[in-house]
Amino acid sequence: QVRLVQSGGGLVQPGDSLRLSCVASGDIHSGYAMGWFRQAPGKERSFVAVVRGRGRKDYATFAEGRFTIDRDNAENTVYMQINNVKPDDTAVYYCAASGGSFSATAEVSDFDDWGQGSRVTVSS
Repeated sequence: QVRLVQSGGGLVQPGDSLRLSCVASGDIHSGYAMGWFRQAPGKERSFVAVVRGRGRKDYATFAEGRFTIDRDNAENTVYMQINNVKPDDTAVYYCAASGGSFSATAEVSDFDDWGQGSRVTVSS
């Protein structure tokens, strides 16, 4: 069993930067892939970015350039940095962990364990 506890998020203004964190505990090791998804109001949960056990990173097209995923294996923590936030970034962001393999564009079904979600609201 893997437990994921998120922190960060809240109300931010357009153009701000923010960082989300997700600490993993339990039956997890550095070989796990760690990802971020988001769910905007009225929409399905969608892929944002993933960092795999060997360090390879993949991003959704919309996330390239403004979003950065990083992991600290010593701390079992994965981060999501979002720069120049936009109103369309308003969503609940979820971190997720997977012990399996999958394509560059990860799907919700590829991940077994999920954090509790972090609400991000971008508004002036």
